[in-house]
Amino acid sequence: MNLELKIIRIEKPTSLNFILGQSHFIKTVEDLHEALVTAVPGIKFGLAFCESSGKALVRWSGTDESLIELAQNNALALSAGHSFIVFLGEGYYPINVLNAIQRVPEVVRVFCATANPVEVIVAETEQGRGILGVIDGVKSQGIEDEAGIAWRKDLLRMIGYKL
Repeated sequence: MNLELKIIRIEKPTSLNFILGQSHFIKTVEDLHEALVTAVPGIKFGLAFCESSGKALVRWSGTDESLIELAQNNALALSAGHSFIVFLGEGYYPINVLNAIQRVPEVVRVFCATANPVEVIVAETEQGRGILGVIDGVKSQGIEDEAGIAWRKDLLRMIGYKL
């Protein structure tokens, strides 16, 4: 049996957040769509799901054509069975939808939810592809000091996540 490891970079605009996960059923597309629009009415997103049997197509849905296309292109680049990717529009964040996504019965795991640059580590065999993990952002550069703590707290209050 032959095994090849690949690194697939998620291609996206710097400011966009996305969620990469794994599920177990084609019903995922419709259920994720419903979870997202219920969690945040009016949300802009695109999602794509890699079907892992039958026609093995990238299935998709969403509320924004450019985000749908972004999701489709990244899902096809991954081509890892039962993986899904959701791109959120400007001003929408994973913190607002992550619990809803994780409550979808088909969702097995979430690999990352981020706006950082991400590389996905994929294993490929004769049968197909699977996601082993992700590299989310950059390597830690040190330990925060008092100025770093103050910056973090100010940021959270500035963007409205803490009082």
